[in-house]
Amino acid sequence: MQPSVELPPPPAARPPCSTRVLVVDDDPDTAEITAVMLRLWGHEVQTATDGPTALRLARGYRPQVILLDLGLPGMDGCEVARRVRREVEGVVLVALTGFGDPEHLQRVRDAQFDHFLLKPADPEVLRTWLAGTAV
Repeated sequence: MQPSVELPPPPAARPPCSTRVLVVDDDPDTAEITAVMLRLWGHEVQTATDGPTALRLARGYRPQVILLDLGLPGMDGCEVARRVRREVEGVVLVALTGFGDPEHLQRVRDAQFDHFLLKPADPEVLRTWLAGTAV
């Protein structure tokens, strides 16, 4: 019989890093599924399904990251991005869209997005990327 060994206590559980994210998609189901996934990963999330609401939330909620679809009613994602750049400091803008042709990529660059993800985005890529932006 071997003598018992006292194990050190387990390390204190670290709370997950959290990022304030605004998910903007004209499809309410897509916006909500994305939001649920992000919340499961420990992030704070709000959603919008049109451009004007996205801009209002960006001003008040002050997200650290906006996942922004381009095809939105009321105001397209590129116009939302341009206005966010003028009105909200320090936000990371990610174009999350099904449009990947050269014309749309140029529009994304012109609107000063920081990153571009083609739908459907790989959840693991998104999770890893967001973990790196968490404060």
